[in-house]
Amino acid sequence: MPEKPIIGITLGDPAGIGSEILVKALPEVHQRCRPVLYGSEWSLRDGCSIARVDLDDLNVSTFVDIKIPKPTDFVFGRVSATCGEVAVRAVESAAEDVLEGKLDALMTCPLNKEAIHSAGYEDIGHQEIFGRLSNAKSTATMLMTPGLRVVHLSTHLSIIDAARSITCEVVLERLRLTRECFERWGLSPVRIGVAALNPHGGEGGLLGREEIEQIRPAVDRAVQEGIEAQGPYPADSIFNRAIAGEFDVVLAMYHDQGHIAIKVHDLHQSVSATLGLPFVRTSVDHGTAFDIAGRGIANHRSTIAAIDAAITLSTGTLGR
Repeated sequence: MPEKPIIGITLGDPAGIGSEILVKALPEVHQRCRPVLYGSEWSLRDGCSIARVDLDDLNVSTFVDIKIPKPTDFVFGRVSATCGEVAVRAVESAAEDVLEGKLDALMTCPLNKEAIHSAGYEDIGHQEIFGRLSNAKSTATMLMTPGLRVVHLSTHLSIIDAARSITCEVVLERLRLTRECFERWGLSPVRIGVAALNPHGGEGGLLGREEIEQIRPAVDRAVQEGIEAQGPYPADSIFNRAIAGEFDVVLAMYHDQGHIAIKVHDLHQSVSATLGLPFVRTSVDHGTAFDIAGRGIANHRSTIAAIDAAITLSTGTLGR
């Protein structure tokens, strides 16, 4: 029997739900992989307390403790620079290990952007941290849930800036990156459906010209390079077409265009993955949930799905 893959797992912001969902998921996680946990021990113990689980029963064999003391004024659901520091330090430690080949993949629990900025970091989130540490030339966010995968052209931009960022070269680069990553993960050829930006695909220029001037030329150039790309198709229909099996993945033009489709289709099993890194990184597809942190009611299904995705991508067994 082959050995189970080694998956590094970061606990996320201690003031959020990361430790809780991980503790709830660990019994199933052990069945799938050999987990290596990264975070502060006090955060893990808090997660056990919330989930009403005895730490000794969890069989945590490998834990990398970020030795930062628990703040005396710690409160679940409250932004804390110390918690931001703990979360980023855990991510950096896990990244170092995966880059050294000690891990097969990473799965991350959520950070809080305000907290990591309070701790003095300029990174927006995980993707930017990993990109910085690995010197990745280009990265992209993909969300996936059973029956639907979506790669995003842009994520953390305002609607106006997201529209302005759409150029032929950017779209073409993202199509190339999508094909490259999917082939590495075991799916070839990959059928990519490209979403339009404007309502009804721009109506021949009446409702916007981005489709005519930027997106369509990029798709045409991609096809010339042998990439199986189609579009742009109106966003109100392309996701249903992908769910029906016409496309393996959809390229969305901005954050909410892709996120809404994924989360309406199946929120609790949705997972985030980062394209363009020299290692596999997946994540739960939700935030720190400060509004329910510490209450013991967080759903851990996305955690299990993210672990499964990390195993699938790192072993090159992605299928249709």
